[in-house]
Amino acid sequence: MEGIDIIKAHFPDLTLDKYERLETLVAVFLDTNDQINLISRKDAEHIWTRHILHSLSVAKMADFQKGMKVADVGTGGGLPGLPLAILFPETEFTLIDSVGKKIKAVNHMLESLDLENVTAVNKRMEEVKGSFDFVVSRAVKPLPMMHEWLKGKIKKGNKGELPNGLIYIKGGDYQQELDLIGCNYRYWYLDDWFDDPFFETKKIVWLDIAR
Repeated sequence: MEGIDIIKAHFPDLTLDKYERLETLVAVFLDTNDQINLISRKDAEHIWTRHILHSLSVAKMADFQKGMKVADVGTGGGLPGLPLAILFPETEFTLIDSVGKKIKAVNHMLESLDLENVTAVNKRMEEVKGSFDFVVSRAVKPLPMMHEWLKGKIKKGNKGELPNGLIYIKGGDYQQELDLIGCNYRYWYLDDWFDDPFFETKKIVWLDIAR
């Protein structure tokens, strides 16, 4: 089941406008990918499962509130930031990547999506000023390295059910990385929510690294 139906199956209560924007995102993403190669051709055939649904796994464990500031570090082609920004239109998203052509691609997609809650920034995370309620990312770097990058970037708070922190989507075993950081954490198995074999080794972890 590839297509918007896979999103409807797992997120049945979204508005029609959100479903339509997700379809627009995929169409523009695939068109842009033909020019810039944001994801592999093989992955492009499974974009709804491996990229859109994968990104939206964050919405299964976090409910971003109005006025929250969320950074997507190493956003690449706008994932997971763009799908999440569609689901949470009252949350302010900053999509960050050090590669200029990727941020250019994100800005191109934003023109078609008409999202007013997204800013794309061509910088390294260390160079970005200000702080955020949450940082989200899809396995950009090892967790200890991310922890170093994010020092002072996540402000303490608890506006929703989940306290502020880092939300990281990552596959495999990273218990040793968590032990090295030595902070409170919690993780969820994606195959508890999604039955596609792609999710069998995937997890999402929240780390309490707010300062």
